[in-house]
Amino acid sequence: MGVVLRPHGLRGEVRIEIHSDLPERFAPGSELRLTMRGGVTRTVRVASFREVRGGGLIRFSGWRTRESAVELRGARLEVLRSDVPAAPEGLYYHFDLVGCRCFDAELGELGEVEAVVEDGGGVLLEVRGPDRVLPVPFVEAFLDEVDINGREIRLRLPEGLIETCASKS
Repeated sequence: MGVVLRPHGLRGEVRIEIHSDLPERFAPGSELRLTMRGGVTRTVRVASFREVRGGGLIRFSGWRTRESAVELRGARLEVLRSDVPAAPEGLYYHFDLVGCRCFDAELGELGEVEAVVEDGGGVLLEVRGPDRVLPVPFVEAFLDEVDINGREIRLRLPEGLIETCASKS
């Protein structure tokens, strides 16, 4: 749902980057999962929240000073998968796509979706293969099938896309 960027002010508030289309998830009193950079997860209660340009400012119950808020930097704000409504037909949550294996109709297995990037120009799947990272436009014209339950995405990529866009990483 979001990532803690940095402390804000002196009273334990932090600036967050919001990844959710549901701002009510941040309402005071809401419980969220907070996964720290080291992987430790804890449940926190929202004490206050307000949207600001470029994200939000949030304070959790129990964090009252800037010094205590410093430890939150880089933490991910999450909800349980069971609390997420089903995506509408033909639409997919980014977290559902990460980890899916990708196959091209001609070339076979391309690799696994490592990240989903949305930069205003569309959605790209970052597909990591054994010897390359391939940005694949996630557009209907290239999709044969998306099987979230089977963790597979079947594609029909245009000739030359892999050679043009893949990077050796």
